[in-house]
Amino acid sequence: MTVETLRHDVTDPTIYRRNVGIALFNARGEVLIGRRFKDDGPEIILPGKEWQMPQGGIDAGEEPGVAVLRELWEETGVSHADYLGESDWLAYDFPPYHGPKHRLGQFRGQRQKWFALRFTGAEHEIDPLAIRNGQPPEFDAWRWERLDRVADLVVPFRREVYLAVAREFARFV
Repeated sequence: MTVETLRHDVTDPTIYRRNVGIALFNARGEVLIGRRFKDDGPEIILPGKEWQMPQGGIDAGEEPGVAVLRELWEETGVSHADYLGESDWLAYDFPPYHGPKHRLGQFRGQRQKWFALRFTGAEHEIDPLAIRNGQPPEFDAWRWERLDRVADLVVPFRREVYLAVAREFARFV
């Protein structure tokens, strides 16, 4: 867990946006990562740190276990995956944001529950560029990567959470 998870305000949904993260494992024990191709308000990308695992917000009244399957499908097109496990809640702060008004601008960061899923479909169903549920694409490319390498490919403000996820889900590799 990160230091942020120990603060009381991290559980306040008006300060930290509720979110799910997805470690989708293939049969070789690698995880699916996508290359973000644009900034999204306080969620920035940096050169050489464009890769991340799928993640997304939990809608009002939605359970995390439902949100994870919806977000996985919206961001990747994947609808064939089996549940392996989940983490405790983790959190990260966004970097300072001084841009135009944005839907994420009201939040200090995100509070996430991570899910480990095993991909049971065929790779041709993975399509991060399609628009699903009216959500614009976040990734322009995807690949499989070793879980223990992903923290080195993500923006620094997510790194500690990714290291915690790698420790927690190492048993599924």
